[in-house]
Amino acid sequence: MTTSPSQPTKRIAAIDLGTNSFHAVLVDIYPDGSFRTVNKLKEMVSLAEKGMEDRLSRQAMDRGLEALKRIKFLCDSHNVEQILAYATSAIREAKNGGDFIKEAGDEIGIRIRAISGEMEAEMIGLAIKHSVVIEDEMVLMIDIGGGSVEFIIGNREDFVYYNSLKLGVARMAAAFVDSDPIEVDTIKKLKNHYSNSLTEVIELAKQHGVKTIIGSSGTMENIAEMIAGRNDITAARTLNELTFKKDSFIDFYHEFIKLDKKGRLKEKNLEEKRVDIINPGMVLLKFLVEDCPIENIKISEGALREGMIINYINNKKEELHLDLVANFENPRQRSVYELLRKCNWAKNHSKHVAGFAMQIFDVFKKEMDLKEQDRELLEYASLMHDIGYYISYRKHHKHALYLIKYSDLLGFNEDEINIMANVARYHRKSTPHKRHKPYKKLSKKLRRRVKKLSAILRLADGLDRSHYQNVKKLEINNTSDKINLLISTHSDPELEIWGALRKTDLLEKMTGKQVEIFQIETKEEVI
Repeated sequence: MTTSPSQPTKRIAAIDLGTNSFHAVLVDIYPDGSFRTVNKLKEMVSLAEKGMEDRLSRQAMDRGLEALKRIKFLCDSHNVEQILAYATSAIREAKNGGDFIKEAGDEIGIRIRAISGEMEAEMIGLAIKHSVVIEDEMVLMIDIGGGSVEFIIGNREDFVYYNSLKLGVARMAAAFVDSDPIEVDTIKKLKNHYSNSLTEVIELAKQHGVKTIIGSSGTMENIAEMIAGRNDITAARTLNELTFKKDSFIDFYHEFIKLDKKGRLKEKNLEEKRVDIINPGMVLLKFLVEDCPIENIKISEGALREGMIINYINNKKEELHLDLVANFENPRQRSVYELLRKCNWAKNHSKHVAGFAMQIFDVFKKEMDLKEQDRELLEYASLMHDIGYYISYRKHHKHALYLIKYSDLLGFNEDEINIMANVARYHRKSTPHKRHKPYKKLSKKLRRRVKKLSAILRLADGLDRSHYQNVKKLEINNTSDKINLLISTHSDPELEIWGALRKTDLLEKMTGKQVEIFQIETKEEVI
């Protein structure tokens, strides 16, 4: 029996048992090897509240077990079929870590595996490659945890280095930080320790010309949230692909590092339980930025738990009867096509419309002051414009906006997702207007881009009003005062001409020109 692409094959949970917190993610795995998040739970446990000692305190173990009970309840309520639970630095190093693992198995029924630092780093690297766009250029990936920091150097093809080092923020805070605010002398000691510990990482980063850091997990996400808040960067729904310059971080560092606990608590985007341990992470990031040297810092929401799922899928593809042929290397393209398949998209119509949209874009790119990035976003919006049918025909354009906006598309930042969602929303009926709340929330600059791209998509969609790809060829004559569309069709063109002319309004407004459509005859080849 063949499983529908829109029906999941299996539901699993992945639990990352970290030093500061336990993260659980519940996902459905689909026949093409993609996965979709069903639910998440994060529990702060602070296993190393008194520093990275050789034993877990009874209180820390009890907090961990209580957290696992809540996670197990969530898994059971969602009918999870299999739980993957991996223990990292704090548990694998503790002399009584085995006792904690045994108690979790006996009392809660969760079997925990203590993984090596190298395996942890490799899976984090897999998750980051899955979540954000990485090209041929080598990047430095870092995951700053409580007990350890994972370092990966690589590009989309390969990792040249991956390792886990005992430099986590809880460990460093316990070993070095004994004043508040942190003293200049303490910062110097931390930098010296990082310099001695990271000789190989820095040398390899310089050797491979690394200019970008991609950070994952709590410490890096918290730093990014604070910088986004101060620099008016859109990050309300997702931090994935959020990028900021070295200078933005350095400016923030010099302000933040002077704060005492009371001052840090006033930072609205800083998690309260990180207030006492965030500074070593700040010093580490500044050290890496200045010594590599780094120009850009990017955030990946993919971390160990997503790496666990990817590793599981790769190892179980035959057992789960998964067909991974549709897995695209580029996370942007992959996540768009995963959503399209799950929504049972009208493939032929959507690709036909996207083709017309690209052709129209290329003609008006310069005139409408459009960028190459706009072309890519328009193509994806065109492919996804009708996915709202998956919910219902009525208001399917509004359903498309919702699906695009809330489907956790990977590889895109929040502004890009908002552009695609709004462009798809305006492929039919009304044009962009401030009375529409999702559009009104966009910045003036983004609204302008949405208008331009919507103008193109509306016309492209009208040219396939029948949904049967009747228009087989489109020619565009763009003059100083008119836009003449010449179409050749398989059969009568009336429906397509009618459909397109109903949607020329926004393009005419954007260009100040009238659109006219004519049918042209195509000569049949004589055999």
